[in-house]
Amino acid sequence: MMIDAHQHFWDPARADYPWMNAPELAPIRRAFAPADLAPLLKANGIDASILVQCRSSLEETEEFLQIAHATASVIGVVGWADLTDRALGDTLDRLRALPGGAKLVGIRHQVHDEADPDWLLREDVQRGLAVLFARDLAYDFLVRSRELPAAIATAKAFPQARFVLDHAAKPPIAVGGSTEWSKRVAALAACDNVWCKVSGLATEATWTDWDAELLFPFVQHVATCFGEDRLIFGSDWPVCRLAGSYGEIKSALEACLAKLGSSVREKAFGVNAKAAYRLAGT
Repeated sequence: MMIDAHQHFWDPARADYPWMNAPELAPIRRAFAPADLAPLLKANGIDASILVQCRSSLEETEEFLQIAHATASVIGVVGWADLTDRALGDTLDRLRALPGGAKLVGIRHQVHDEADPDWLLREDVQRGLAVLFARDLAYDFLVRSRELPAAIATAKAFPQARFVLDHAAKPPIAVGGSTEWSKRVAALAACDNVWCKVSGLATEATWTDWDAELLFPFVQHVATCFGEDRLIFGSDWPVCRLAGSYGEIKSALEACLAKLGSSVREKAFGVNAKAAYRLAGT
């Protein structure tokens, strides 16, 4: 099974997405739904996907579970829930009891938008993570280099938990990368309970001037750090449309992974996502 482990749906006419207000994001400021993604998956040989949160909203998580219930190709949902809420356990239990609730595989928060780079280390957040892991759910790190030290400390604090690093911590590809990013990603990878999504890279480059060759050193770095068993492919569709089509993004990342070996490519497109999210029935 070929899995796209990172894609989104949204409708700005029905809900507010604060991160989407920048003028340069106008091309993706419209509704994207399962019917839009389905032909792209088919054309690119992708069998299933994981639907990932876009805003801090329980309502969105509930809607995503409904979509997963009605859409066979959506095999997992990484939703949102308030980690600081003392009733988090009840909330998670309620979500999992909903139609589609069995497909809730993880939780995510836009940590890189928090003013505090150590937000993950707050006592109330750490308490919430413990509640999350007690229910065998994964946690997606949405961080940049600034927040990686807190992510590293968090991964070490919960050695039995499962973490997934989104977009390889968004390396500054447009400016040629950074030593800080490289070293901190390597330090996070030293925690063997963290997987890394090879996703969202083209949109960290100059949108009109990138190719697989430009992305390869960053893919190679995370492959060296995480190894072939902890790399996961994600399209980041429809955000990726800012830099290229679904097919262009998939082909570029596939080419990068294939250069590292057929086993690296094959695991990144399926088996590693199954392990990270403990996907049932795949």
